[in-house]
Amino acid sequence: MEKLRFEKGYREDNCLREGFCKLANQIFGLNFGNCYKSGFWGERYIPFSFIDGGEVVANVSVNKVDLLIEGKVHPSLQIGTVMTHSNYRNQGLSRKLMGKVLEEFEGKYDIMYLFANESVMDFYPKFGFHEIQEQQFSAFFNGIQTNRNNIRKLDVANLSDLQWIQEIVYNRVPVSSIFSTANSAGITMYHVLNVFSDHIYYLEELGALIIFERQGQQLELFDVISKKPVTLRTVLAQIADENTQNIVFHFTPDVEGLNLEKKPFQSGEALFVRENGLCSYLPQVMHPVTSKA
Repeated sequence: MEKLRFEKGYREDNCLREGFCKLANQIFGLNFGNCYKSGFWGERYIPFSFIDGGEVVANVSVNKVDLLIEGKVHPSLQIGTVMTHSNYRNQGLSRKLMGKVLEEFEGKYDIMYLFANESVMDFYPKFGFHEIQEQQFSAFFNGIQTNRNNIRKLDVANLSDLQWIQEIVYNRVPVSSIFSTANSAGITMYHVLNVFSDHIYYLEELGALIIFERQGQQLELFDVISKKPVTLRTVLAQIADENTQNIVFHFTPDVEGLNLEKKPFQSGEALFVRENGLCSYLPQVMHPVTSKA
């Protein structure tokens, strides 16, 4: 094995980019290739990797995002795609890459955070991260539906629909003034293409994209994406049907007129946060699922 070399931010290097995509697919089943081809791998997504020959063998990626916390914008970093090829594990490669990330961005962010699976719960506290319990919000719903003929399901395989989705996503307003993200369009487009492609709808009357799924009497609301503020109550009145009794929010809702309940969110992943001492991650919230790396 040759000495490993370090590379970062190699988005336009075809060989390294393809190696990264190959490893991400092997480890997580992630498809970054279609995001690059569609133009959604932007400058805010930066891989930090070790290379053996021409192969990417370990990686820690940085997503530059802004967290909107109670109306204030905080430059933040979301860590993601932490992975090591099976033949290169137990060599401390992830530790070394995390060290390079921390050195690179020292003093350049308010909050750094990530979502870790249960197998690495002891790893991130070594770098100054602490765990925060997310909360999930839900509400009983007995609203009256309006004209649901104005709802149109979108097809990401249709170029016109995809361009329309992109236009709204890249010019969206935050989904919540309590807690949400901004400058995270690339992450959202990944979810659009690979996670929620069959659950995207357009509400013509509101000019809004709604990502949701009905499961019997429960409606799972993943995101509300629009260029101008819309009220969740208005959205729900158009997407709920006569059987809907419960709404589950996969973000922190900013809504009046609904009696919200919250409970600890259990997902098999834990949220770890590292703050710079000048501000704090807001407790008792849920990070928007469509901007989760």
